[in-house]
Amino acid sequence: MHNDQFDKTILAMKKYAQEQHVPIMEDEGISFLTSLLVEQKPESILEIGAAIGFSALKMVRALPEVRLDTIERDDVRFEKAVEFIRDSGYQERIRIFQADALEMDVSLLENGYDAIFIDAAKGQYERFFEKYEVLLNSGGVIYCDNMHMHGMAAVPLSEIPKRKRTMIRNLSKFRDRMLDHADYESKLLQIGDGIMVCKKREK
Repeated sequence: MHNDQFDKTILAMKKYAQEQHVPIMEDEGISFLTSLLVEQKPESILEIGAAIGFSALKMVRALPEVRLDTIERDDVRFEKAVEFIRDSGYQERIRIFQADALEMDVSLLENGYDAIFIDAAKGQYERFFEKYEVLLNSGGVIYCDNMHMHGMAAVPLSEIPKRKRTMIRNLSKFRDRMLDHADYESKLLQIGDGIMVCKKREK
């Protein structure tokens, strides 16, 4: 794979994301996530929330053997993701589905991923978990980004804009549930915007 082509695509993605206000992972967060994945060595990853395909490309680049499925709801972001993935030369290892992840037919996906990366609507993390954790292999890991929600998760709800309170409440509830979950060993890491790592206990 030509490094130049990949690097050019990543630069174009960063520029597009900045101009169009598309949230993509910060450099610190994505490099930390990929280092965790390199350590884990998953063969298959499911990503919920492709946006324009930035983190999907970073993950397959870091893991030369991995296969990755990713889901994106938004029409424009989906089209851009398809375009960027094609431009990068990594389209053989990434399948992208256009769907609302909460409504998607899971039978279209693999039955057994080593890792699931949740980076979509923050107020829906618990519902994504409920729907997709059945596809996670024993010993697999769920990674959740934006657990700090740009610092809002640590602020009293009364100080948060009303329109964001439900999302923050849901996110906090999900965090507490996972840190206490009998079937998962979870930890919240203070990297980037907060990454939670939840390892499914082997049975």
